[in-house]
Amino acid sequence: MAKAAISPTREQDYPEWYQQVIKAADLADNSPVRGCMVIKPWGYGIWELMQKDLDRRFKETGHENAYFPLLIPLRFLEKEAQHVEGFAKECAVVTHHRLRAQDGKLIPDGKLDEPYIIRPTSETIIGEMYANWVQSYRDLPILINQWANVMRWEMRTRIFLRTSEFLWQEGHTVHETQAEAEEETKKMLGVYETFAKDVLAIPVFSGEKTSDERFPGAVNTYSIEAMMQDGKALQAGTSHFLGQNFSKASEIKFQDRDGNEQYAWTTSWGVSTRLVGALIMSHSDDNGLVLPPAVAPKQIVIVPIYRDESRDQVLAAVEKLKVELEKKNFRGESLRVRIDDRDLRGGEKNWEHIKKGVPLKVEIGPKDLEKGHVCVVRRDDAELKKCFISQEAFVSGVESELEDIQHSLYERALKFRDENTRDVSSLEELKAFFKREVGFVRVFWCEEAIGHAVCDEFKITPRCIIGGGQGKKCVFTGQPATAQVLFARSY
Repeated sequence: MAKAAISPTREQDYPEWYQQVIKAADLADNSPVRGCMVIKPWGYGIWELMQKDLDRRFKETGHENAYFPLLIPLRFLEKEAQHVEGFAKECAVVTHHRLRAQDGKLIPDGKLDEPYIIRPTSETIIGEMYANWVQSYRDLPILINQWANVMRWEMRTRIFLRTSEFLWQEGHTVHETQAEAEEETKKMLGVYETFAKDVLAIPVFSGEKTSDERFPGAVNTYSIEAMMQDGKALQAGTSHFLGQNFSKASEIKFQDRDGNEQYAWTTSWGVSTRLVGALIMSHSDDNGLVLPPAVAPKQIVIVPIYRDESRDQVLAAVEKLKVELEKKNFRGESLRVRIDDRDLRGGEKNWEHIKKGVPLKVEIGPKDLEKGHVCVVRRDDAELKKCFISQEAFVSGVESELEDIQHSLYERALKFRDENTRDVSSLEELKAFFKREVGFVRVFWCEEAIGHAVCDEFKITPRCIIGGGQGKKCVFTGQPATAQVLFARSY
C-alpha cells in the first residue's frame, strides 16, 4: 500500500493524527476566539445529517422543538446549589450592556444590575418558563427539545471533542409522576443508543452513571460510552432523571387529580457536536476520514477523466450516471451524488475525496465508456482497491453497496471494542491491564470504592453501570459489590 496520507499515523501520535484528519478533511478550524471552532461546510454537513435524523426520532417520540434565551440571569442558577456548583468554574459571565470609546479603544460600559450567564445548559431558565406554563396535571407532560449553542469555558480544548462553545440539542421534559419521568429518561437513552449504532455505526455501552459522575443536580444520569481507536472511552450522550430537584428550585407545581398541589418530575438529555469527534476517532484511518453513508454529505463522488477531444462525451456520460444514481435511495432518501469536474489534477481530486471520507468514489474515462464499466473505490477498504464493474451493475447494486459499507464499519468497530474489553476480577489484574494496555474493563464495584487512589494513579474513571453485583465482591474494597461497572481512560 502507498504511504499514508495522514502524518503522523495513529500509531505514531494519535492526538496529532486526529487533528490532521480534521485538517485534511476540511472539517473545521480554530477560530480567533479562544477555545472556539469554526465548523466548515463538510463538517457542518455531517452535523446537519445527524441533526436531521435525531430530530425525526425526537418527533416520533412525541417531542416538539422550541427555543429559549442564550443569557440566563445569575439568580436562576443560584436556585439550584448543586447545579451551579457543578458549572461555576465553566461559566462565561456578561456584566455590561454597551461599549464606549476611550483613548481610541472600546471599553465596557453600562454595568448590568444583575450579571447574565451564557448558557452552559438550560435547566434553570427552561424551568422558570415551565413554572409559568404548568398549573394542572392536564398541562402535562411537556416534551420539548431545543437545538442550540452553549458555552463552557474550557481550559484545554480540542476541536469537536471539547470546545468552549459547541452545538447540541437539549431535551427538557416535565411529567406528572416519577415513573413517567424515569421511563422518559431511559427511552431517550435508547434513542441515542440506536442512533449511534444504526446511523453512526458506533457500538456503545449504555447504563447509569455512578453517583460521583452524575450531572450536577440530577437524581440519576445515564450515558452511552463508545470506544475510540486508541482504546479510550468517549461519552457520546447523556440522559438525566432530575427527580423533583429542579421543579422545587423553579417552583414547577401542579394540581394533581385529587386536587392536591404537587411538584412535577423532570428530565433532561442531550448530545452535541462531540459526536463528530466520535465519528472521526471510531472509523478513520491513516489516509483520513472514513464516513458511514448515513452521515456522508456526499455518498458518491464521480470524477470524470478526459482529454479535450473526449470531454463532451465523458461529461455527458457522467451527467447521465448522476441522474440514474439520484433515482436510487439510501434509507428512504435520494442518494447524495456530486460530479467533481474542477480544473485540478486527477490525483489531487482523488486524494481530497479519500481524505474527506466519501463512501464511494467513481472514475469514468474514455476507455471506461468503451468497455461499459466504471472504476469504483470503497472508502472503508483500507487498501483503496480499484474495482471495475459494469455501469449497469453498479447502478443496480449501489443501494446494497452503501448499506454494506454502513454495516462493515459497525462490525469493524464492534470487533475492535470487543477485542479490547476485559473482565477483571482483582485489583492486581486491573493494575496490570492499565499498565500495559488500553481499553475497557468490566469490574464488580461498590459505592465505597468512589475516589479510590488506583483511579487517580491510572487516570481511569467509571464510565457506566452495566450490570448487577449480587453475590460478588468489589474489586477495589473487597466489600459486597453493588454493580458491575465499566472503567476506562476517557476524553
